[in-house]
Amino acid sequence: MERYGPVVAAAILVGIPAGIAVVWALARWRLRHGATRSWAWRASTAEVGLVLGTIPWVWMIMTPRPGVGGVSLVPFQDLMVTLRGDDAIVQVGGNLLVLAAVGFFLPIRFRLAAPKWVPAAVALIAAGISLLLEILQHVLQLGRVSSIDDVLVNTVGAVIACVASRHWWRSRDPHPQTAS
Repeated sequence: MERYGPVVAAAILVGIPAGIAVVWALARWRLRHGATRSWAWRASTAEVGLVLGTIPWVWMIMTPRPGVGGVSLVPFQDLMVTLRGDDAIVQVGGNLLVLAAVGFFLPIRFRLAAPKWVPAAVALIAAGISLLLEILQHVLQLGRVSSIDDVLVNTVGAVIACVASRHWWRSRDPHPQTAS
């Protein structure tokens, strides 16, 4: 994790101001094209948050490592080994955060399902994205273990974030465009 320190600091110093500028520009564009004020800001913030909150984690897990890598398809086997390690909190915490922005912002930006089914929809989407990332890690031979446990933990992280954002996706503006 130490090798990521300078990269993370640079990403924060550049990413946050750039993200704020992009949110502002997108919201202004939407307002000029007839969107309601609340929808323009909500959609713009959700889109930028989705991208900026996911790309750094995906970049980190797709960075090649020295070694052979492997595949772990037995549920909870890899997780139990990880939990016995010295860096269990970092490993599990990191996996919970990989798709947390997807779980948090996706239902704010897109109407995924009836409110009671939104966490299930997020779980399916997150599981699909996570499975794709694990397959890519294996196919691209990145020296990482492609594990079903990573898919499970990434999905749980997305669902937790989805539930945490329920106030914003439940109170969504039903009419994003103003009346002409």
